[in-house]
Amino acid sequence: MKKKFIVMQDSDNCATSLDYILKDEKLEINEELIIKVEQDIPFGHKIALININQGELIKKYGQIIGIATQDIKRGDWIHVHNIKSHYLEVIAK
Repeated sequence: MKKKFIVMQDSDNCATSLDYILKDEKLEINEELIIKVEQDIPFGHKIALININQGELIKKYGQIIGIATQDIKRGDWIHVHNIKSHYLEVIAK
């Protein structure tokens, strides 16, 4: 069976879809964590592995890739509607 997501680093709080993932699918992240997908997730997009509060950092590849612009629940789709660039925040200072 083809794996539908990848987690790049243990410190990441999101996974990346490797296929189209349908709402309500259950993904086994590891032996202790199974998440229910809350929205359809397009190929290449991100899924929250934990609850992320507004203002918290989004990590992928073990690196900060953005800042949550609203609360994001475990299993939610992470994309431009709920994340902003961390890079732009840093260079604006």
